[in-house]
Amino acid sequence: MADAAQAASAGNAPWTPDRSVAGKRNPWAIVAVVSIATFMTVLDISIVNVALNHIAGSLAVSYDEASWVSTTFLIATAVVIPISGWLANVLGRKRYYMGSVAMFTLASFFCGVAGNLDLLILARIVQGAAAGGLAAVEQSMLVDTFPPKKRGMAFAAYGMVVIAGPILGPVLGGWITDNASWQWCFLINVPVGLLSLVLVHVFVDEPAALVRERKKRLEGGLKMDVIGFVLVALFFSCLEITLDRGQEDDWFGSSTIVATTVITVVSLILFIPWELTRKSPIVPIRMLGNRNFGLASVLLLLTGVIIFGTTLFIPQLLQQVLDYTATNAGLALAAGGIATILAMPISGLLTSRIDARFMIAGAFVIQGLALLNMSHFNTGISFYDAATARMFQAVGLPFLFVPLTNLAYVGLRPEDSNQASALMNVARNLGGTIGIATVETLLARRQQFHQSRLVETLNPLNPNYTSGIGHIAHQLVSHGQLAAAAPAQGLAQFYGAMQRQAAMLSYVDVFHTLMIVVFASIPLLALMRGTRPPSTGRSSG
Repeated sequence: MADAAQAASAGNAPWTPDRSVAGKRNPWAIVAVVSIATFMTVLDISIVNVALNHIAGSLAVSYDEASWVSTTFLIATAVVIPISGWLANVLGRKRYYMGSVAMFTLASFFCGVAGNLDLLILARIVQGAAAGGLAAVEQSMLVDTFPPKKRGMAFAAYGMVVIAGPILGPVLGGWITDNASWQWCFLINVPVGLLSLVLVHVFVDEPAALVRERKKRLEGGLKMDVIGFVLVALFFSCLEITLDRGQEDDWFGSSTIVATTVITVVSLILFIPWELTRKSPIVPIRMLGNRNFGLASVLLLLTGVIIFGTTLFIPQLLQQVLDYTATNAGLALAAGGIATILAMPISGLLTSRIDARFMIAGAFVIQGLALLNMSHFNTGISFYDAATARMFQAVGLPFLFVPLTNLAYVGLRPEDSNQASALMNVARNLGGTIGIATVETLLARRQQFHQSRLVETLNPLNPNYTSGIGHIAHQLVSHGQLAAAAPAQGLAQFYGAMQRQAAMLSYVDVFHTLMIVVFASIPLLALMRGTRPPSTGRSSG
């Protein structure tokens, strides 16, 4: 076991074994045990997104109404994540974690038996609230259980388990909705949640050091920053609604979006000075003043923009432009997930051996080059082209997430791990929300632009246009279409091809934009403190 002095010389916060949740058990078993719940929640999100069309049809509602099944989940999650560190500190980390898993499991059952949209949305809100603190608590457990020297491998092993959710989600969701019913997208969580509860109860301890810290915090009574909670809840819930519904509701052409935007801005303006002046803030934003932690949070936000944005719109590209089925689009994404899993152990090993900043810079370069490669997509790409492009992007992810997470804890106190994990998850999820909203808005605006430019030359005075319509009409007649109807059918096909081309050009524009964001973020690494592996000494124990 590396002692505190050695850990500090490595550029990491001091670590003591009395905070480990493993007790006398093998700490590596903890990685698998605490990963199960997050695997369940990540799998649930990706499965449900695939099943929304089926949910809308089954409950006799529009797709727009059914999309609130996802939106309300994200809102509830966004509200809980910032306060999950405080909840874990006050309730006890293991107690809070098991309560969240139990609540998620029970809510999943009610989602599966819901007979109408209102009940389903209510159950999804409970699900989202339960899911909000799981990843943050798991991350803080790993930080407390593993010394800095071994944290890279621990995060890599954790990532291998969790990344399986996005790999299996689209494929499993497509199979379930095609061969069973959408209800099983939720009911499948019940046995997984029960297994998680049993394993956490048996294998995870509540360290004595954390019990003492909790008792010390509660001396003199429970003090909750109610105003801080209200402000952060208003900020994240209204921000989520604004970003998630903005494009569909024509942004500031909608009174609802105007109202949520105003509430978002006002609550943030009030929230920051309020939290900075509290002795016991519900969200310790002072931690962002730590140079490494603040910059790591910014980079995690930018990473969320890139990863969540592309994870959403690459399957969208394959399905809407190239006519892939949901299952095949999921398989193309799964290829990237496999690449990530294979690269995870390498990332974990390198994190403890070289300066994390170099790994992160290399990972951002890989992301930028991958997006440059995707910007050369066209309507003639094959499944192989799409899958290998995603693999190229995905292979760099472990060299981004693992060292960035490790670097964020440099200089933080061990007792700050719960709050730090919560804030980092806020940054990543907020980045994901911004990324998805930005991508969808850019896609819509650029598609309108490209369509208007392409239509400019499509008129009877253009010989290529008339020749093309005539050729299509001739082909239709040769295949049995009535001669009188062939020109109209030909025009429809021609217009469809034009729309497809406009859509592809808009995706290319988004890839270019994300590439610029990636390369522009690399200089931020120069401002961070690096990590250096210990030059002498061995761990003992």
